[in-house]
Amino acid sequence: MRALYILFIALIFSPSLAVASSSQTTAKVDLVVVNKSESRLSVMRDGRVVKSYLIAMGDVPSGHKLKEGDQRTPQGRYVLDYKKSDSAFYKSIHISYPNEEDKLRADALGIRAGGMIMIHGENPRSTLPPEEAQKYNWTNGCIAVTNKEMDELWQMIDAGTPIEIWP
Repeated sequence: MRALYILFIALIFSPSLAVASSSQTTAKVDLVVVNKSESRLSVMRDGRVVKSYLIAMGDVPSGHKLKEGDQRTPQGRYVLDYKKSDSAFYKSIHISYPNEEDKLRADALGIRAGGMIMIHGENPRSTLPPEEAQKYNWTNGCIAVTNKEMDELWQMIDAGTPIEIWP
């Protein structure tokens, strides 16, 4: 009880302490970078990495997504254009794939580029613990994190944030 009282007094006389610690984790980021070869998603602000996450991708993680159903995660520069709170995989943030270049390539090859590529949370049907599931590429080309990590990303990312997906 005494420790709680001391914390309460400290917060009253130094409110900036509480604000600084919570705003640091939830401050908005200005860029998301995915490095597919490292299975890593990093959120950035002012050119610095704020936090990095282990990710799961599609069954065929190497190479650029060419067509619908190829199990690949796209590569290139896109925008995180909207958030979906009632996603089948917890929460999700939509990636603006396909962009114009992707559409032109698919048209030239006579194939469908696909779409609905997201950063999302866990598979609710998985029997694996979240940290174990993250060791496997199990999505259809999306980028998956744990639900706890998705909650963090949800707070840090606004619609309109750019995302770069590297090989």
